[in-house]
Amino acid sequence: MLGGDDFRADVVLDALARRPDGAAVLALADSGVAVVGGFVRDTLLGIEPREVDVVVEGDAEAFARRLGGSVVTHAAFGTARAVGDGWSIDVAAARRERYPRPGALPLVEPATLTEDLARRDFGANAVAVTLAGGDLLAAAGALEDLAERRLRALHDRSFIDDPTRVMRLARYRHRLGFTVDAATAALADAATLDTLSGARVTAELRLALLEPDPLAPLADLQGKLPIVVDRALVERALALTPADADRQLVILGAIVANLPASDWVDSLELTAYERRVLERAGQAERLAAQIAAAGSASALRDALRGVPPEAVAIAGAFGPVAGARRWLEELRGVELEIGGDDLLAAGVPAGPELGARLERTLRRKLDGQLTAGRAAELASALEEGSGSRPLGGCPRPAPLDTTSGDCL
Repeated sequence: MLGGDDFRADVVLDALARRPDGAAVLALADSGVAVVGGFVRDTLLGIEPREVDVVVEGDAEAFARRLGGSVVTHAAFGTARAVGDGWSIDVAAARRERYPRPGALPLVEPATLTEDLARRDFGANAVAVTLAGGDLLAAAGALEDLAERRLRALHDRSFIDDPTRVMRLARYRHRLGFTVDAATAALADAATLDTLSGARVTAELRLALLEPDPLAPLADLQGKLPIVVDRALVERALALTPADADRQLVILGAIVANLPASDWVDSLELTAYERRVLERAGQAERLAAQIAAAGSASALRDALRGVPPEAVAIAGAFGPVAGARRWLEELRGVELEIGGDDLLAAGVPAGPELGARLERTLRRKLDGQLTAGRAAELASALEEGSGSRPLGGCPRPAPLDTTSGDCL
């Protein structure tokens, strides 16, 4: 096992130099600039880092603009993100934090690199390497935490001040395979997420859903969040999920599908489409019954028309796997080769009749009652059916050329 003395700053700087985004940072290696947090932690552990985070003793926005690319700033927190072609670097001003109330966003003020490390979430993340001097900096006990592969909160109010750290603890524990320090585990068990805004919970959920095994950290959060992680249900839903659907959204929908309607889901900061999927996921068992009861392809369309594919996959996981798969893989993309213009050209007047004839023909096509091709579809659409009006272009009973739409 590695000891604290085995960790070397030059290993981090070499790893930084091999990355296009890291090389851009090193080119601006001023005094008071350091690479920090996950990049240092993962490199020292022999893990490929996900991103580059930089801390500067000074103006984060000014440093980000020197990196080039486009820059997005958050002045209240002294942070900026520089985005170039294929790279993104987060830059933060070294800071101290003060929390006006539990769960609130912090109030920040400038500080030194050493002070910045002391305000971080866990010892394993409180490590940095200065770019100009090549010094390895660490909060007290941080290198020992890395060597022991341990997650340890840096102070007793850590989860009270910022309860999102409870959610981060779950992510890091499973991704890194770290143990949790006993005192930290007790603090996390006692913590509540009730003081967090829906927006902050949503942001952390999105990060959890991107983990290699998102169900592992989410399972840890049962009891903290009103979710039920049924791994078998989620895996069945994912097995049905088509390539054009959002797998993370399927996971989230499957873990809230068994919940009664709650204000918690309403509090999440979601897009309109995401909210629609979760609303239908909450009706998954009822939708599953409708899928199971559909005796034909057209009846399946009646049940599932307009339902997001993510919600269909979740409903299918409750039992009617074959019906859900048939809809998602075979039927939902079935369309007519003809359209309204074809019927207008054949003499069908504009109005509701047009849509009714197309709908009737599509149902026949789904149910295998038509031979393939435009001619068969047009012939079906022009048949006199229940509620259909005679075609104005052809005196009855004159036959119609189904290719041209002309009277014969």
